[in-house]
Amino acid sequence: MAHTAVVSVVDDDESVRMALDSLLRSNGYTVQLYASAEAFLSSSAAQHTRCLISDIQMPGLSGIQMYDQLCARGIRVPIIFITGYQGCPPRLSAKSAEPVAWFPKPFPCSELLACIDAILNRPA
Repeated sequence: MAHTAVVSVVDDDESVRMALDSLLRSNGYTVQLYASAEAFLSSSAAQHTRCLISDIQMPGLSGIQMYDQLCARGIRVPIIFITGYQGCPPRLSAKSAEPVAWFPKPFPCSELLACIDAILNRPA
């Protein structure tokens, strides 16, 4: 089943980006990959992204800082954070919308796919 909605992946780990790209494309999603938060923010991708998957801990801007910047710009894209960080998730700024989900690495692919499907199929 092909999906026209764009899922963007932001992760500094190339192996994670490639694995997610393969998983998402094999499940019919249109995917855009970014190696850093800065690369995603400097692109026009946020305007077209229906679901954003981002690592939290990255060199430069963290996934949290990237999401705070998107929200400050008025861009409300549903985000799923993936992280090797164990314990309570880091705090977002008070102005940021809550993320849809947090997935500690490694995570069950089926749960991630179900979460993306729920995001893309919910009423606008």
